[in-house]
Amino acid sequence: MHFHYEISQDGLTVETLLREKWKLGKKLVHELRMAKAVKNTDGEAVKWNEPLSKGTMLFFIFSVPKSNYSPTKQCEIEIKYEDDHILIVSKPKGMSTHPNDRDDHNTCMNHVMAYMKDKGLQYAEHVHRLDQGTKGLLIVAKHPIAKSVFDRMIEEKSIVRTYEAEVQGIIKKDRGTINAPIGKDRHHPTRRIVSKTGQHAVTHFKVVKRKEHSTVVHLQLETGRTHQIRVHMAHIGHPIVGDVMYNARKTSKRDYELHAIQLEFEHPFLDKRIIVNDLNTATQ
Repeated sequence: MHFHYEISQDGLTVETLLREKWKLGKKLVHELRMAKAVKNTDGEAVKWNEPLSKGTMLFFIFSVPKSNYSPTKQCEIEIKYEDDHILIVSKPKGMSTHPNDRDDHNTCMNHVMAYMKDKGLQYAEHVHRLDQGTKGLLIVAKHPIAKSVFDRMIEEKSIVRTYEAEVQGIIKKDRGTINAPIGKDRHHPTRRIVSKTGQHAVTHFKVVKRKEHSTVVHLQLETGRTHQIRVHMAHIGHPIVGDVMYNARKTSKRDYELHAIQLEFEHPFLDKRIIVNDLNTATQ
């Protein structure tokens, strides 16, 4: 695996780039140092504590482990954005993000691995996940450095994730924030509930359309708990239309509609703003 990175400020060192800007873990930094993975335009290893000039080009050359997902015969999911570091794919409704057992070979990551195999690559790991019933945008790292950096960005809430849902009833407020901890329901194997002993969870919503008996909302997550949007909207009395697990009425489709429609972030390797939505191509 190899990629290049252009230094964006005078005086930055490789050590500072990896430890402070990208905030890589000690183990990964040590592995890169031992492999002499950072080189200059002449192919020589760069001194890690040497101040570099703005515009200096660094070349990262390192071995990448093989991911364990078995590839499908062909990739049948849409690639919405790609660069040297990540893919952003559109996960279909009804498809799991990743395998949950050894017999599960038709997940989003299995399709991604088919795409990577066609490109002669062997590594792909999802940065976050979407519930099986949720469709939309999913970030996949193409190498371990990107995986580490984007994992940290998710933790630090520097990736803005926007969802769209139609919920039961009319929400009177134009926007609001739901701050309610979420935990497991001990009476149900997969259901989650708002619980004082649960994990911190925050969801922001904005009304975009009011219908006769329902409301279309856009939602942004500060945290990424299992079923977070479904639990929070049910908690305020507006479950997602058709989400019977969370006490919504059955619909003719016998399912709910939740769509991860947009991702927005400052790209840590390209140093530019990326916005990807599930209807159009990426804008920068």
